[in-house]
Amino acid sequence: MGRIFFTRQNTYNQTEIDEAVAKSFDHFGGIQSFINRGDKVLLKVNLVSGHPVFHRVTTDPSIVRAVAKLVLDAGGIPLIADSPGIDNFTHAAEKAGFVQVAREFNIECHELTDPVDLPVNENASYKKIQVSKYVLEADKIINLPKLKTHGQMYLTMGVKNLFGCIPGRLKAGWHYNVGLNRERFAGLLLDIYGGVKPTFTILDGVIGMHGDGPTSGEPYEFGIICSCVDALTMDFWLCKMLGAKLEDYPLYLAAKKRNMPQCELNEADVEGEISPSHVFPNVKIPKTRSMKLIPFPFVERLMTSKPVHIPELCIGCGRCAAVCAAGALKHENKHLTFDYGKCIRCYCCHEMCPVKAIKFKESKLVKLINFFTH
Repeated sequence: MGRIFFTRQNTYNQTEIDEAVAKSFDHFGGIQSFINRGDKVLLKVNLVSGHPVFHRVTTDPSIVRAVAKLVLDAGGIPLIADSPGIDNFTHAAEKAGFVQVAREFNIECHELTDPVDLPVNENASYKKIQVSKYVLEADKIINLPKLKTHGQMYLTMGVKNLFGCIPGRLKAGWHYNVGLNRERFAGLLLDIYGGVKPTFTILDGVIGMHGDGPTSGEPYEFGIICSCVDALTMDFWLCKMLGAKLEDYPLYLAAKKRNMPQCELNEADVEGEISPSHVFPNVKIPKTRSMKLIPFPFVERLMTSKPVHIPELCIGCGRCAAVCAAGALKHENKHLTFDYGKCIRCYCCHEMCPVKAIKFKESKLVKLINFFTH
């Protein structure tokens, strides 16, 4: 049996999604292999901020519905949950269609609040990580990420989705603490993944996002649903299938430094309706910076793209300044001022902008290097 399973799925037709999700579980022995009667099952969706479904920023509600129904049929008690970066949870969950699923099945849709310490193993880089108490109170966790590119971390899929287990504004604090170093941030993601230990992962890649993800990119029809027990292996295979480079993927580099076995990819890992050699055509991978990780912070800053304001698109909502953990951004009358000396290049301002009014400006040093190396 392969470690990850691909199903071809080109639409969000509910009947087809129900069949595809059931097939995903069946490949690994069926939902009953994972869920016992009476289990409290947290469905960890991707709800980065309040976007309508057709923007393809969040997990599609049809997939959440299919998983919730299977959990109920197995006698489990599902809870739909996440923690947006800054938006009101109920408003964001309504826009994403999660509240409607919860109402249909009379189940809870809850913000991940109330931080408690996450048990981590002795090899973890960070010993003090706080996640929502609802994560630790769940008997099982089903991880429901969206397939997207990511301006800061290159890609966001199974492992990155679990960063949302950290409540609200605490996430901004972590962005500030890890600073410019993507590999340190990836180490944090590995620690969260190892502590949370999701029971099963089903990735929504029917229509994902490429370009300036995770919120300001363009929809891309990948036409897949991917399921697995080990999300790290899935993320590495998808990196290859997107035509991206594993050596540019901070999560892979952090895992390789820890000698994690998932870094050794084997074609036998992949089963289902996609070949291990499949590559999705013309996927736009973020070029916000030189993705080579650099050990010297001052050089890292020179190599990293700056967020810049597009005033003609701005609606003056102020989310960008509110989410900036470094205090590097001032907002007044639709005018933004960046203090690039303070800016840690986490791109949360870009991620939280609802109208794509913050873009990236590639550094002159990177442009010069690219000129002489291409």
